[in-house]
Amino acid sequence: MHVLVVHNRYSSTQPSGENRVVDEEVELLRSAGHRVGLFERRSDSIGARSLLGKAAVPLLVPWNAAVRRELTARLRAERPDVVHVHNVFPLLSPSVLAACADAGIPAVATLHNYTQVCPPGTLHRDGRPCGECVGPKVPLAAVRHGCYRDSRLATVPLALGLAVNRRRWWSGVERFLCISAAQREVLVASGMPAERLAVKYNFVPDPGTGRTGPGGHLLFLGRLTETKGIPLLMAAWDRLAAEGGVGVPLVIAGAGPLDREVAAWAADRDDVRFVGLYDPARCREAVAGAVAVVAPSLSRETFGLVVAEAMAAGVPAVAAGHGGFAELVEDGVTGLLHRPGDVASLASLVRRIVADPARNQEMGRAARRRYERFFSPAVGLERLVEEYRAAIAGRTESMGGS
Repeated sequence: MHVLVVHNRYSSTQPSGENRVVDEEVELLRSAGHRVGLFERRSDSIGARSLLGKAAVPLLVPWNAAVRRELTARLRAERPDVVHVHNVFPLLSPSVLAACADAGIPAVATLHNYTQVCPPGTLHRDGRPCGECVGPKVPLAAVRHGCYRDSRLATVPLALGLAVNRRRWWSGVERFLCISAAQREVLVASGMPAERLAVKYNFVPDPGTGRTGPGGHLLFLGRLTETKGIPLLMAAWDRLAAEGGVGVPLVIAGAGPLDREVAAWAADRDDVRFVGLYDPARCREAVAGAVAVVAPSLSRETFGLVVAEAMAAGVPAVAAGHGGFAELVEDGVTGLLHRPGDVASLASLVRRIVADPARNQEMGRAARRRYERFFSPAVGLERLVEEYRAAIAGRTESMGGS
């Protein structure tokens, strides 16, 4: 099969699970003998633009005519079987769908977040869930609240792009790949076409090695933001420390807007190690050496890559009991689910998962079995190819009926 992958790569200064998913899917397809091309833009390139060029970037968010022309020409020249769209913000835009239509190539789109119904894609605002923009209305609430980067001006291009391109997305994509059933449920309820929405979990490469003992630390691995729950985790850890601690340190690996706050909080503490960004090898090592991975997100995660990675290594998770986490983690079997946003609940379950090593290791073994059943590369490849074939068949049927 010949696949062209379309993706706007996120900045390299921040950890991006989405970039990793794209790279790993491309490698998986190629290793299985499929021909895979890339049509990319990189957010890193914005910094090298002139002042005028930087100022023009928001204008490209709703529509980039140059991208449409370039991609159409490439599709007509190469004639791939299917186009797989990932992220189009900020430099590609939904014009990529027009290019697919121009060339008559079916499009599949992985929905890594909620940008189809929420301009910043989080369904989260001011520390709580938010659905004000969900539905057929123009997402003016997002602009009013400045939901993207706390800026009304920065939110305008996203809100405009969502409003003017909603129908193009819904009619121009043969198959939408949701990365959890929880995500699909939200999107169907928002009015997206249910018959085009399939569930295809992200897969996680087998790390090749797993936890061999009880583990020596608890691990938070991800972006240091309020929505990822890092302030919640800090508050829970302070509560545990005041009660005598849990006997193992907390390792925080990541980067983000709360870098300074986390560094200041962790300074001069024996029970916390703030290590910054880890490369992939160090991430695997940190996961395999953990008692548990802690994922206390306040927002309803569409999947939860760090939890799946822990499962691959035979490590249980303590995660927020909503969104994709509630689907990945079998509460009490492969990990524990705390009440979202609740400091006391999080602290209690962190203590519980450390306190019983035998039960912890049993949960780790169950987590590994669940990984093999749902999130392994073999399963991911099978589901991906199935959806490509369904998209190609759907396009053929629609053309035959027209």
